[in-house]
Amino acid sequence: SDLQKQEERGELLQPLIFVLLVLCSVLLYFKVSLMDPGFVKPEEEMKEGENKGQGVVIPQIPGDVKLRRCGYCLVKQPMRAKHCQLCQQCVRRYDHHCPWLENCVGERNHPLFIVYLSVQLVVLLWGVHVAWSGLYFEQSWEWLQHNIFLLVSFLLIFIFTIVVLLLLVSQLYLISCNTTTWEFMSSHRISYLRHSELENPFDQGIILNLWRFFC
Repeated sequence: SDLQKQEERGELLQPLIFVLLVLCSVLLYFKVSLMDPGFVKPEEEMKEGENKGQGVVIPQIPGDVKLRRCGYCLVKQPMRAKHCQLCQQCVRRYDHHCPWLENCVGERNHPLFIVYLSVQLVVLLWGVHVAWSGLYFEQSWEWLQHNIFLLVSFLLIFIFTIVVLLLLVSQLYLISCNTTTWEFMSSHRISYLRHSELENPFDQGIILNLWRFFC
């Protein structure tokens, strides 16, 4: 009867939403970590040759920049692809290799990675709020003994929240500029950026960059 009364007052709605968000976060984690991030396959070279000139918008490549074959897996690398030493494959629009996911973030799973970070941030912020609401501070050893677990949990969740928030903000900034983490960190070593007349030849404006990435 108490459970029914809580349900009538809507007190069970928030815990239910929180559990669903946690479940969604876990499912997104496995989805992003297990899916193909955009590995370049040798058989795709023929398809790329057939698809040339079909209206795909790419920036002008300087004349002295040549697309090359990967020195590790020997596939012809498309522009913005990079070989990942950990995955042992070239990845299209390579952003970075995420040790938490044990997978690369690339062309195919990058948008879903942003969704995962967003859901994870909501869960962590909610967890920080719940942990903080359960704390009441007293300057006594007995209080610390009874609340040490909750205090440690709050500090850990708070640290993870800051990390995820910074990662999400930095990712959204790079996406709005139509660049990747790898390109941002290593532009001086990437031939098609080093020889380009533009600082970022892929930038088409914030709105169009976001639209092309998410839609």
